[in-house]
Amino acid sequence: AAVAVEEEAVEGEPEGAGIGPLPATPIMAWLAERGGPIDGFNQTVVLQVPPNLGLGHLTVAVQAVLDCHDVLRLRVAGPGLSGLEVSARGAVRAAEWVRRVEVGGDLEGVVAGQVELLRSELDPVAGRLVGVAWLDAGPEVSGRLVVTVHHLAVDGVSWRILLPDLFAAWEAAMRGAVPELAPVPTSFRTWAHRLQDETHDRGETHPGGETRDRDETHDRDEARDRGEVRDRGEVRDRGETHGRDEIRDRAAELDRWTEILDGPDPRVGSRPLDPRIDTVATLRSLRLTLPPEQAEPLLTTVPAAFHGRAGDVLLTGLALAVAHWRRKRGGRGTSVLLDLEGHGREEIFPGVDLSRTVGWFTAMYPVRLDAGIGGWADERAVTQAIKKVKEQLRAVPNPLSYGLLRHLDPTTGPELAALPQPQIVFNYLGRVAVAEGDWNLVPSGFGGHDPGMPVAHTLEINVTTHDRRDGPHLEAVWSWPEGVLTGAEVRDLAETWSEALEGLAAHGRGGYTPSDLLVDLDQNEIDRIQAAWEKR
Repeated sequence: AAVAVEEEAVEGEPEGAGIGPLPATPIMAWLAERGGPIDGFNQTVVLQVPPNLGLGHLTVAVQAVLDCHDVLRLRVAGPGLSGLEVSARGAVRAAEWVRRVEVGGDLEGVVAGQVELLRSELDPVAGRLVGVAWLDAGPEVSGRLVVTVHHLAVDGVSWRILLPDLFAAWEAAMRGAVPELAPVPTSFRTWAHRLQDETHDRGETHPGGETRDRDETHDRDEARDRGEVRDRGEVRDRGETHGRDEIRDRAAELDRWTEILDGPDPRVGSRPLDPRIDTVATLRSLRLTLPPEQAEPLLTTVPAAFHGRAGDVLLTGLALAVAHWRRKRGGRGTSVLLDLEGHGREEIFPGVDLSRTVGWFTAMYPVRLDAGIGGWADERAVTQAIKKVKEQLRAVPNPLSYGLLRHLDPTTGPELAALPQPQIVFNYLGRVAVAEGDWNLVPSGFGGHDPGMPVAHTLEINVTTHDRRDGPHLEAVWSWPEGVLTGAEVRDLAETWSEALEGLAAHGRGGYTPSDLLVDLDQNEIDRIQAAWEKR
């Protein structure tokens, strides 16, 4: 009752509000600052599809999706992602972007070839952000559908909107009906303008002509957990309450982000990244998978015992592993600076509904984690480590505020850019069901960059849980530029992380932390009360 608020009605947008020019969002500004070629920067999914898919029916379905989701018609008209504009419905013709490819025996080889071909055909300047290839394996065998979308127009959450819409539109076309997809309450263009307006201190005119009062409705619980698979993963608790007024407190937010960044962060590799040398073409990767017997407790019982989430445990293990790995190489300290990625769909604006909005919403933000020096071999050390990291994650400001201050605010941006930047990025993409049959995802490692794009982090860790028949498989892909780290060094760190996670699963006792309670108690007070209660 103390925190409940009445649900606010979604504000209807005028017809065509999603069409026209729009400003770059913080993550788009980050991409522009990264430099290098971006034409092929994409996300790709592969689906198993029925033999009778039909090129005509598929084209009708893709056209319906293109017309429904405005951002798929985005084009880049100027340098550095300037001049962004969404074309009118019907301006993009699906027939030019959909192809049928006959395949024989080597289906997977053809998939790989089409993935690369579709990537090479993307052209944001020309407004070509989507490519679709149907791999027809004959009338008796299920084929494959390769769908590639430029990253400017899609993220991990967006696929949960796009793929059901594509299937629904295809089913309608098969029946001879005109596909009718559910409307999109809030367009990506409106969202981009709202974020831009957050860098000003006065009301601004939004798409459709309406003016927003900067002081309206501050007290909202803006981060309810949807349980979604997020773009390149997000590890943070969506039960936190960051009010809109908190984002508007620029001085306080800037101080908190400065405190996170301005601290020790020993070099991870043999040298700093060089954008001229360390490009995507030099990336090497290592894949490590934890089987169900190890993954299950890390995703369920251990975080539940601490009233937390899987990310709390995974990041505790990483903080312990990186500190241990550094100490073996003569380093000191236990603090670890990381970049995390949030889904970016924070409920900070009244009347906004992003549940059906496709686009690149990712919020990248730094965190500083310190799990201590206790290690992962005994109950007390493990329990303290998880509690510490959980509270450090809860204390992180709203992720959107970092992007606004760093990339959209000309005053605070240079100040944050001058501080140390994380060398490691960790992305937890959530849980993905691996099912059999037509219209299900085929597990793949596709998604791509232009080979000449500079590497953004010395070490990138992408983690996904694949739910299979025998249980969850926790897969981590570690990527690094050759010449900065060696494969042996990364394998050592990856295996140390796996060992740390095994220790957390075995010894994590559980308990409450301050963010769990509505009363003002520190961790020592909570532990004493809990110990006394257990002795009764």
